[in-house]
Amino acid sequence: MKYKIAICDDMEKDAQAMALTVNRWLQKEKALAAVRTFPCAEEFLFQYEEEKDYHILLLDVEMRGMSGIELAKKIRRENDRVEIIFVTSHFEFSGEGYEVDALHYLVKPVAQDKLMEVLSKAARRLAEEPASLTVACEGEIIRLFEADILYVEAFLHYIVIYAKRGMEPVEKGGEKNDIYSGNPAYKIKENISSFAQRLSSGAFYRTHRSYLVSLRHVVRISRTSVLLDNGAEVPLARGKYDGINRAFIEHG
Repeated sequence: MKYKIAICDDMEKDAQAMALTVNRWLQKEKALAAVRTFPCAEEFLFQYEEEKDYHILLLDVEMRGMSGIELAKKIRRENDRVEIIFVTSHFEFSGEGYEVDALHYLVKPVAQDKLMEVLSKAARRLAEEPASLTVACEGEIIRLFEADILYVEAFLHYIVIYAKRGMEPVEKGGEKNDIYSGNPAYKIKENISSFAQRLSSGAFYRTHRSYLVSLRHVVRISRTSVLLDNGAEVPLARGKYDGINRAFIEHG
């Protein structure tokens, strides 16, 4: 695997020191990577709009303009897989990292051995295959990652899967293809109950006979509906309130 790594720090000396350590880690692991440094969050975001395939981000928490925390929140709106490592001079910022599932906090000056250890941890997490399943959609066999599913809606003889981003065709015309970036709503000829059985246990909840939601994307539960992190509101059937609250807590 060839990694794509970004270092975002407005202190050039710190950025270059981390880049040197990253390259030493790559030599030690006999790995390949494209490593880029950025002097501010805004410059990284400009580049990210064109290239969203980064694997590891090293972000300074305290930068002029947009902070590393704010940058991470923007990235997390559409990317669950990238590993985020914060660097900071003030350890009290660490609590905010839970909001963006940060891998680790490193305190400046960053120790080489510690950074290399955290990079190895990031590599192990990236190597783990996320939960997925395949579905037939419009003549293609598509790999659908569970983390990308927001919710599923059932109609008469089919379901529509609403996803965060485009899915990945496994086969088309007998050949493998790159990422498919179509409209993130996919019409599948399948029963919602049978589809639910193919998903990881405890990760989704049937809010209504016609709706199935991903608990990881739930942000608010009321007596009559469930709000998801993309702003969608899904109906909650009578008698389901206590059940979804238990499932949400158990899912963590």
